[in-house]
Amino acid sequence: MDIAVEVTKGDSCLIYLLNSHRDELVLRASKNPHPKLIGRIRLSLGEGITGWVAQQGRAVAIASNASDDPRFKFFHNLPEDRHQAFLSVPLMAKREVIGVINVQHKHPHRYRAHEVALMTTMGRQVGGAIETARLHAEITKKARQVETLSQVSATITSGRLLEEILHLLVTMTAEMMGSTICSIMLLDPEREELRIAATQSLSESYRRKPNLKVGQSISGQALKERRPIAVLDVTKDPGYMYPDLARKEGLCSLLSVPMLVKDKPIGVINSYTSNEHLFSAEEIKVLQAVASQAAIAIENTTLMEKSFEMQEALEVRKLVERAKGLLMRSKQISEEEAFRIMQRQSMDTRRSMREIAEAILLAGELEKRLSGKEP
Repeated sequence: MDIAVEVTKGDSCLIYLLNSHRDELVLRASKNPHPKLIGRIRLSLGEGITGWVAQQGRAVAIASNASDDPRFKFFHNLPEDRHQAFLSVPLMAKREVIGVINVQHKHPHRYRAHEVALMTTMGRQVGGAIETARLHAEITKKARQVETLSQVSATITSGRLLEEILHLLVTMTAEMMGSTICSIMLLDPEREELRIAATQSLSESYRRKPNLKVGQSISGQALKERRPIAVLDVTKDPGYMYPDLARKEGLCSLLSVPMLVKDKPIGVINSYTSNEHLFSAEEIKVLQAVASQAAIAIENTTLMEKSFEMQEALEVRKLVERAKGLLMRSKQISEEEAFRIMQRQSMDTRRSMREIAEAILLAGELEKRLSGKEP
């Protein structure tokens, strides 16, 4: 942009790039900063002079009254709309248009043939450089995705507790996806509600976000329909339940993917961005892969914890039975009376039945040893 303005003595310069679907031009850079508009102003192919240049792959030079051109599109929030002269050149990479660079003058300006030729050559050079940078970024991103998925697999098989596994998953996924907030919401099947079980966000407001019913908001809808749902801007989507919270946290785009085990719903994993972002098919597949592994990890860990709970309950039952037997023999009472004594003691001392049973057995063992030492 600096070179383009210097060469043409222009007052402004804007760069638009085609999105990943190649059906829309998005404002990506501006010589005169427009931080609130970068990434938000979009043009369809053929829309405005910029869209026409992208569609036709040909330069357009207008010396004055650019807004009178029938192809011109007013944005009203762009000061450049009021400029007189307009030079628009396609950015080319391998003979394909990947974007458009616009140079504008506040006052009438006749673009000479050498300026147009120089800008056209620059469009080819810059287009090739942008495409190379994109390919490098894509390779780096894919390498990071592979590494993250490998780490996810290692985490799942690590034998850690569920809470720790979920925290590691959201942290790694947020880094991989470039998420402002990543969260895992687990399903309570009895209440049919989703609750936040893990997030890398430090925001207490987000952590305390109310539970969602299945089918409610974007996450609940993704779980109910058992499919990924992407929203460009949650603050404007009528189906999103907490737009005020999203504005407060600076959240914009959302990808919500259900976690399923053999079509059984477990929960959802959410990835938020701070700016408008069209999630690509590859990004959706990657998050689905994480969601699938996370679902298996949650299911296996839950089953394991239930198994431990059952083992614990069985051990407690054995201890209680032994303690009851000891009380029945030592005090010559019935089984029911022995249990009531233990139960009352548990309530009075606020100790578990296991602790009471262990105390009775320990006392019995001490009494037995002491009586064995007496003459």
